[in-house]
Amino acid sequence: MREIQFREALNEAMCEEMRKDDTIVLMGEEVAEYNGAYKVSKGMLDEFGPKRVIDTPIAENGFTGIAVGAAMNGMRPIVEYMTWNFSLVAIDQIVNNAAKMHNMSGGQLKIPIVFRGGTGAAGQLGATHSQDFANWYANCPGLKVVIPSNPADAKGLLKAAIRDNDPVIFMESEQMYGDKGLVPDGEYIIPIGVADVVKQGTDVTIAGFGKMMKLVKIAAEELTKEGISAEVIDLRSVRPIDYKTIIESVKKTNRLVFVEESWPLGCIATEVTYKVQHDAFDYLDAPVVRVTGADVPMSFSIPLIEAYLPNVEKIIKAVKQVMYK
Repeated sequence: MREIQFREALNEAMCEEMRKDDTIVLMGEEVAEYNGAYKVSKGMLDEFGPKRVIDTPIAENGFTGIAVGAAMNGMRPIVEYMTWNFSLVAIDQIVNNAAKMHNMSGGQLKIPIVFRGGTGAAGQLGATHSQDFANWYANCPGLKVVIPSNPADAKGLLKAAIRDNDPVIFMESEQMYGDKGLVPDGEYIIPIGVADVVKQGTDVTIAGFGKMMKLVKIAAEELTKEGISAEVIDLRSVRPIDYKTIIESVKKTNRLVFVEESWPLGCIATEVTYKVQHDAFDYLDAPVVRVTGADVPMSFSIPLIEAYLPNVEKIIKAVKQVMYK
């Protein structure tokens, strides 16, 4: 095991796969000469050259379309968006082309693309640069949506995404690129669609994904001090969702709190809540409670940002609510 940064884990995943497969290319704004907006692609231009690490114009719709066409012709592109907020410029290419081409061609065409980049709130970036679109993309059949919460998962899941023959949406919190964590030595893959039971517990299940897991873990530690045993589940991916792991946990704890950064309407928490009440209704001792972002655009004001986002205190309050404390 080695302790490395989140960005370094992503870099290792891409480099290891590109050394094995000449059809893999990385393209995006500033990925080559500048080593990536968040230095995820540091050193890759020197190793793989400008034909495989490609700086693009500021035209997400254009270079996303090029990647879809390349995938249709046997390449395996990795497309980096400086932020997923900018992916909206290319959403037609992602949703109407990448996600549907396999089905529309009767299975004749595969679209092995990884779309990756920074997601969610990252400080005072305002309403149009602080959005979490995980639930938007998870709503689209034909896509897989992965959101790692730590360096080890980031590497193992990205390698799985690069090898996948379907388009994968890979979302990385901008605030986690510098996070350090233990990453296994040698080759390893983490399958897409398998949740991680981060902590065993008996009183309540707390589930989430991505950056929110940092808050969930802190909340679980604080709850332990109060004699509350929380089971913590990291979904890792939100399409597919590992419902089985969540439901088995709820059957044990009888309570569920779901934590998500995005807006409440139509979010992943809503879908998980439906599935739990459908498949484990008789096991619930309290209604499911979700902790999400506020149902408003993000503000620039620091106090309003704090009011908008989930935090440890909100999670603890939700847990006590389902436990009637």
